[in-house]
Amino acid sequence: MTVVDLMAAPTVLIAEADPWTRDLLKQVVLTVRCDAQLDVCGDGQQALAQLGRKTYGLVIADRELPGVGGLDLLRTVRQRRAVAAQPFILLSARNDSASVREALPLAPTAYLTTPLDIAGLTRRLKSLLLSAGQEISCDVPALAPGMTLKRFLEQRRASSDGAPLRVDAQSALKGSLTPEGVDLARLEQQVRTDPQITAVLIAAANSAAQHLVSPAQTLAQAMQRLGPAQSVNLVQGLTLKYSAQLSDPCLADYAERYWALSQRAADYGRTLAGMLNLDQERCFCAGLLHCLGDLALVRCLQEWRQAGGELDTQAIDASLAEFGAAYGSALRTRWRLPLELRELIAAMYHLGGGVYSREALVMNLAAQVANLESEEGIAEVAGGKTARLLRVGMSQLSQLIKSPSPSPGGRGD
Repeated sequence: MTVVDLMAAPTVLIAEADPWTRDLLKQVVLTVRCDAQLDVCGDGQQALAQLGRKTYGLVIADRELPGVGGLDLLRTVRQRRAVAAQPFILLSARNDSASVREALPLAPTAYLTTPLDIAGLTRRLKSLLLSAGQEISCDVPALAPGMTLKRFLEQRRASSDGAPLRVDAQSALKGSLTPEGVDLARLEQQVRTDPQITAVLIAAANSAAQHLVSPAQTLAQAMQRLGPAQSVNLVQGLTLKYSAQLSDPCLADYAERYWALSQRAADYGRTLAGMLNLDQERCFCAGLLHCLGDLALVRCLQEWRQAGGELDTQAIDASLAEFGAAYGSALRTRWRLPLELRELIAAMYHLGGGVYSREALVMNLAAQVANLESEEGIAEVAGGKTARLLRVGMSQLSQLIKSPSPSPGGRGD
């Protein structure tokens, strides 16, 4: 094969060290060609091995890959000449003229600088992977014969994409634009009530590619570390993912309950932290993320139904009871959320016999109040161990639940 066969599903190799950029590239490719056969790898040696085993219709590689760099991969491809003028997109953080001139003799199909221009990359991919006027549609894969809901959820736990989106991300991105570019503070206000966006941006800001020691533990810190372009790219990438929005009304109702619970816990955590001169934004973030597993499970239940599986409220309730906590734990570990943040989230579920920070006690108390079904339970919470350790009394807790909640997207300060 000397050119991309547009009648067949294209084969694409993505070589990128940063897992979040790698996932973003994957989503953009699948948006253009949902039938693309993708191989992904995180270092140049793996990419070189893949190129030795298979002929690809398109290679996308980062110039700064560990091991064998993207430029050397491109050089290898051009020297082999197994595929005449094989499409090869080279990504690089280096946009100086000397770096670009060094790559030009190897004739990359495109030399794109990072953070990526997603719209520009999409146009480039369409020109490479689609013929003029061609449209590709893909059916949702059917469930394997004999697949049960429990087995499906067990399998998806290790690869879940996380929660569905709560906010209208595209509107939020548009609302953050100014004549000077993206206003990060405005974008943070627009999306700060969304657990999925918050978790992904914090995880991406703490990835190994950032090469920083002090972890980002709030959405604002994560955005500052990532910068406007990368923050926007990651939010855009989330909107491209399959089932990012809940279309099933019943499951949307379940998600709304968990979003509301997360918001209450976040608001109570921040307010209590303010009373005690603790880190308000970190406590807000921990509260917002503590139902992430339940929300991710709801999203997987929609995937089950879209694939042809049967579902009723009894099965939904049973699945949440059995898998909700496990999904949350798996996501927080796989995404490598900061340990301090994970400890605050864990404290919201249980306090053992160890020594806990005041912030952990705050989040445990915030969770207790957030889970109350009426104000009548305040007295019991006020008399409990956590409230006594924090010296938070009945009057303070009563005032806490009567304080107005912030409007969606706002700070509520």
